[in-house]
Amino acid sequence: MPSFLTHRARVHDAGLPLHRRHSALRTCLTVFAPYGLRATYHHLTLSAAIPRRLEADPDALVRAAEELHEARELWLVRADQYAEQRRAEKHAGRRAVPNPRPWWLRNWWESPDRAWFEDPSRHPSLCLSEYVRRQNAILDGTEPPGCPACGDEGPPVLRSTGHGGVELCRGCAWLLTPCPCGQLHRFVPETPFNWNEIWQRAHMSDDGRPNSLWPAR
Repeated sequence: MPSFLTHRARVHDAGLPLHRRHSALRTCLTVFAPYGLRATYHHLTLSAAIPRRLEADPDALVRAAEELHEARELWLVRADQYAEQRRAEKHAGRRAVPNPRPWWLRNWWESPDRAWFEDPSRHPSLCLSEYVRRQNAILDGTEPPGCPACGDEGPPVLRSTGHGGVELCRGCAWLLTPCPCGQLHRFVPETPFNWNEIWQRAHMSDDGRPNSLWPAR
């Protein structure tokens, strides 16, 4: 498994070509990505203002890596606590994994955040450390107001499944109420996306602001 800290250091290394520092950021995301790799990358392009042309603001890569690092440090503390808890439970004969699983162990295809994997632009607007704190608090029994993921307290969006409906957070498309059939349904993006375009930051302008002309459909 690649070392997060090793690749974080490469992002910081101004002596490396920008494309290698950018690739190092992507490798960091393969180790830790709270919104999923693609959605977390999309989030970082916005929060760190990573421009379409990296040469316009090389420090944006550092800002992105540091936001990711801060969130990972919070997660590591909680993950260590959970591992210790599970060891104690197994020692006491309770080997079944609690349901629901901790947020970092959820399978995306059966998770309420499935939309973020199928449409990387629908992630929460929270900075990553805020999201991790929120999820850790929920794991510890706290029930924060609003959407469990982003805290949006507005009315949900109803989407038809063809034979029923689901309720989604209007802010981040988190699944609030599942379909009555009990099955999970694919989230179909309202605007089709191209991952290569997101990776190349076609949704960003050269000054680090969102490109108002993207997507051009």
